[in-house]
Amino acid sequence: MTDYKRQQIADYGRRLLADSLTTGTGGNISIAMRAEGLIAISPSGIGYNEIKAKDISLLEFDGRQLEGRPPSSEWHLHLALYQARPEINAVVHTHSRFATTFALLHEPLPACHYLIGVAQTKEIRVAPYATFGTEELARKTVAALGHNDRCILMANHGLLAVGEDLSEAYNTALYIEEVAELYYRARSLGTPVLLSDAEMDEALIRFRSYGCKPETKDAK
Repeated sequence: MTDYKRQQIADYGRRLLADSLTTGTGGNISIAMRAEGLIAISPSGIGYNEIKAKDISLLEFDGRQLEGRPPSSEWHLHLALYQARPEINAVVHTHSRFATTFALLHEPLPACHYLIGVAQTKEIRVAPYATFGTEELARKTVAALGHNDRCILMANHGLLAVGEDLSEAYNTALYIEEVAELYYRARSLGTPVLLSDAEMDEALIRFRSYGCKPETKDAK
């Protein structure tokens, strides 16, 4: 199981680049293996195309490293999320261009498209800024995400998505980046028409009742 999860992180790291969710070594991915008491997290400072499964860092829930390369500088954030949200088992942090554009503006993404519902919320809010890799950033981001949301913008930084598994967290990040791009383009032409609370309530119900966990960007 541990080897499979480490390989999964390496594979999804390459998808970050292919799907234009980051550049270089930006962003990070982790999986919580709660039964084993372990967290697998992408390593620091290695290009995603170069990462092998053995490079993926294995941490205990107290932060002690057991195997692999030095972990991502954001390991404090990942551990804090898993401790605060026992239902989540994967975290994907990206520097995707359109979502990060709104993070730079400290502007939340409103209900411009029903796909915001994949994050189980009507709006993607913005967590306050703190220096990357710090416990302060971890505290502020976890507090802003709250107990139910699956995605948040990190001020002057990027996007964070969580899920019950890596596929869900990754696809949430992918869809919210798509929504951010659509919102950006619509604002360049005019004033987007937002969905009402009632319309978003219905969308959220449908996502829950149909168990919608999109596996590809083509799913609707």
